[in-house]
Amino acid sequence: MNPWFHLAGWLALAYLVGAVPFGLLIARLRGVDIRAVGSKNIGATNVFRCVGKGWGVLTFALDAAKGLVPALVFPLLGKGGLPVFQGLDNSFGLLCGCAAILGHNFPVYLRFKGGKGVATSAGVLIGVAPAAVGIGLLGWVVVFGATRYVSAASLGAAALVPLAGWWLYGRAGLFLPGALTLLGVLIIARHAQNIRRLLAGTEHRFQFGKKQTAAAADGQRAAAGPVSGR
Repeated sequence: MNPWFHLAGWLALAYLVGAVPFGLLIARLRGVDIRAVGSKNIGATNVFRCVGKGWGVLTFALDAAKGLVPALVFPLLGKGGLPVFQGLDNSFGLLCGCAAILGHNFPVYLRFKGGKGVATSAGVLIGVAPAAVGIGLLGWVVVFGATRYVSAASLGAAALVPLAGWWLYGRAGLFLPGALTLLGVLIIARHAQNIRRLLAGTEHRFQFGKKQTAAAADGQRAAAGPVSGR
């Protein structure tokens, strides 16, 4: 088989894996249309708020796995048929991981309206650049602890991981840090509405305990509207 067709097949498979909308499916199992409540996003944060803490954690884990498996496992299965990638550490896995992120952000199953790719990107980075994602995770925790804004923490991590990538991997070549930079730009671009709300002071802070549960319940009732009396 032509190696480029071989590569295209693995990238297509990675995209389809990444496009599986775990947040939507989990919420539906709990009787919630996640696209009609809260931020209307299918990602883990909205599931956490509107469905439950455990379900949000499960969504994050599954969305991260969508990136980790293509980035870490697919190279073990398919790299042998691609001589062009021999000796290029992480390149094949990173390409598959990027395809999975595109699947999450633009899923064919949902008419290309998906999430923001934070959890899936984290899974990819764990597979190909664990040191950089460790630094990004530390930045996420610091920003979230200081602001209680999940979006601000995600934006901070998206900016920090590429910087860490250039610092840690820049001497080995441009491919990996360059790809990390593109991933960071994609995540930041997917947070455009959050950035506008942060600048306007209207972004929702993350709350814990009863206040968070009550806010989620209010969001579900508002989304239900007139059908709630049926």
